[in-house]
Amino acid sequence: MKQFFTTAFLITALLLPLWLSAQNAPVINATVTGKVIDARTGKRLVGATVTIKGTTNGSATGQNGQFTLITGQKLPFTILVSHVGYQTQEIVLAQDDAEIRLIEGATQLDDITITSRRRQESAQDVPIPISVVRGALVEDAGAFNVNRLKELIPSVQLYSSNPRNTTLNIRGLGSTFGLTNDGIDPGVGFYVDGVYYARPAVTALDFVDIEQVEVLRGPQGTLFGKNTTAGAFNITTRAASFVPGATFEVSYGNYNFVQAKASITGPITQKLAARASFSGTQRNGLLTNIRTNQSVNTLNNLGFRGQLLYTPSDNVRLTLIGDYTDQQPNGYAQVVAGVVTTRRAAYRQFNNIIADLGYTLPSTNPFDRIIDHDTPSKANNQLGGVSLNADVRIGAGTLTATSAWRYWLWGPLNDRDYIGLPVFSISAANSKHDQWSQEVRYAGTISPRLSGVLGVYYLYQDLQSDPVQTEEAGAAQWRFAQSSTSALWRTPGLFDGFGIRTTNRLRSTSAAVFAQADWSISNKLHVLPGIRYNYDKKIANYKRETYGGLQTTDPALLALKNAVYTNQAFDTEVDETNFSGQLTLQYKASSRLNAFGTFSVSYKPVGVNIAGLPTANGRVLLELARVKPESVRHYEFGVKSRPTPNSTLNVVFHNSDISDYQTQVQTPEPGVNRGYLANAEKVRVFGLEVDGTIRFGNALSVYGSMAYTNGTYVSFTNAPVPLEETGGERAFKDISGGELPGISRWAGSLGGELSGTGKFLAQDGRFFLAADGYYRSSFSSSPSPSQFLNIDGYALVNARVGFRASNGTSVFIWSRNLLNQNYFEQLLPAPGNAGQYGAVLGDPRTYGVTLRYSF
Repeated sequence: MKQFFTTAFLITALLLPLWLSAQNAPVINATVTGKVIDARTGKRLVGATVTIKGTTNGSATGQNGQFTLITGQKLPFTILVSHVGYQTQEIVLAQDDAEIRLIEGATQLDDITITSRRRQESAQDVPIPISVVRGALVEDAGAFNVNRLKELIPSVQLYSSNPRNTTLNIRGLGSTFGLTNDGIDPGVGFYVDGVYYARPAVTALDFVDIEQVEVLRGPQGTLFGKNTTAGAFNITTRAASFVPGATFEVSYGNYNFVQAKASITGPITQKLAARASFSGTQRNGLLTNIRTNQSVNTLNNLGFRGQLLYTPSDNVRLTLIGDYTDQQPNGYAQVVAGVVTTRRAAYRQFNNIIADLGYTLPSTNPFDRIIDHDTPSKANNQLGGVSLNADVRIGAGTLTATSAWRYWLWGPLNDRDYIGLPVFSISAANSKHDQWSQEVRYAGTISPRLSGVLGVYYLYQDLQSDPVQTEEAGAAQWRFAQSSTSALWRTPGLFDGFGIRTTNRLRSTSAAVFAQADWSISNKLHVLPGIRYNYDKKIANYKRETYGGLQTTDPALLALKNAVYTNQAFDTEVDETNFSGQLTLQYKASSRLNAFGTFSVSYKPVGVNIAGLPTANGRVLLELARVKPESVRHYEFGVKSRPTPNSTLNVVFHNSDISDYQTQVQTPEPGVNRGYLANAEKVRVFGLEVDGTIRFGNALSVYGSMAYTNGTYVSFTNAPVPLEETGGERAFKDISGGELPGISRWAGSLGGELSGTGKFLAQDGRFFLAADGYYRSSFSSSPSPSQFLNIDGYALVNARVGFRASNGTSVFIWSRNLLNQNYFEQLLPAPGNAGQYGAVLGDPRTYGVTLRYSF
């Protein structure tokens, strides 16, 4: 019955816009095109913004200077045209295929248009802390995935030991730090063309044909389908166009880096347009496995994206999108970063263990980038999906229905002990995931002083082992697991091939109704209330069975094996409902000054542990199977300003108090080697953010941002001890007052581009020199603060120099981490807490050249 309801709901949502489109007769002015050029030189201007005055309808010019407006308005009508370094013009458009000439204006800064509030508006006018990175900067800066994009937005943190184990946070909040437990939801929403991507592995995919990335900071549950307690990524790709165009790009670099991208778009019929995009990336590894003589942590990525745009009438716009990404790297491997002396007996210390086994580390300097892993590294990551988006103009607003199906396949193989001994020979958490989502919302103007958004959302996820997840110990496991001086530990073959096979399944249902209004009390004062009702349900099934090792009935030997792995099974079902919401006051003192304050209440849904649970005196702690929902009380105050026509300056103070904070904690038990979920009683995160841009004539633009973030456990009285305290009198400790992991007190970015006109190979264009700097201070890399698992602060510099020809050709040389800074991105204790810990290393200096042609 449930499947029938879900199917009927999706079919109705898909067919409703088609039925509505039949009620509207097509009009002759459904598509208006034109081009924007420099009034003095006649050169085409790329990236100019064209908006129909008084509406939310707009477009940007492509590489050939062309724009397309899909509208039902009859000519003539008024448009606003703006571009960096040019005077904004208000023009009455009287004919199709118009040519618009912009005059240079050294004192004018281009306005950035966003769509996060479900309508097109200036980023400086919205009462939301938001960072916007345009697709051109993403491409030029080599930020082809989120991990690289974070260097441009200091409020964003991303940590990834592999795609599955990825943490994407904003202001230090969102997901658990370290290894991923699938039983809780991310607190940062990740949307691509209006579709929510549920799995953290999506952040590893290469961007394909990106138009713009908008990062909203703070809870956003009254604007987006899925509840987000920490913020959201709103990514839009370049849409299909009725004006033919194409872009081709190829990059070459050291470590045999090769990246190719292509995109082509154009009309199929008068009402149907298409776009097809491709991205492929390959690179040799940055580590060397001296055991196999292979380079490790390679890149081997393919991505495809196709779009169809159908405009059956002036009031209807249908977009069908399909995408596919396949990544098959030889990775992700970690190096041994250091060894900690724990509180265990001397014979249980890492250095004594490996000495007894006649083993030495291949290097004690992690930045030698040498490993000797005895287990191959594999991380096959495949994902894709199909979505249908319908925008139907009804009255003074737009009804939007977005239906989507997505999938994820994960096939890993890891060496979880980080060394060349057969301690953990296999760690393969194979998974598959399917999600179905439906969002229907209406956004529009209700009266001259009232506008808003009203929507409903439904998401169903099915995540399960594929078909089984395997962890297996090797011949050296006995020495690492040894907890007494009994000679029985040396029993030949006791742990050889001893492991667990796990089957698990998690079915999640989320549903919500949400609304947000914008009430203009006066021209300057706005009140924006929002409300959301959430329903979340999760059903978890977990079963693991031991296999292998020495087959014996001896109770003493069985007890030793059970100290490593045991059979375990449990079923859990939880559901929760709650209301959340926000209230924002906005005061627009003038066209240059916009102040706002927001108070919001938000929730992260109830969670379940879907990995192994810890034990106490042989009893599985089933009470830890359920994880209480987070409760977030958040407020922020901000000012957005335009001190001069060629500059912006924004300041935001924020504070979040979280009760029952969902965190991932470690345990010495090998059978829980990915940790387990727990609730910290109370957490607080507060900080200050400053960002700004300034443009000096047509030659120089500078942008920068700074974030101060302070995150602490206000109360966490029963946390596991840090690595160095393993083996002490207590297995848990009060870490109240300790720092939250992954948060640097200070982070900042500064970048700019200097350009000037010239000729290269007989082509007119502009030479440019650009650089981006990123800095973050030290931060903790352990959920329970550890004096050994802190990462020192570091600074990175990226640069590029090249030429953009007026005919659409670009060539530039680039370097990332130009100063070849050695730094850690993450530190991870090895399973079993013997004392060694591994590291995810930042990339060394890379460099190369990029060629691009667009028309």
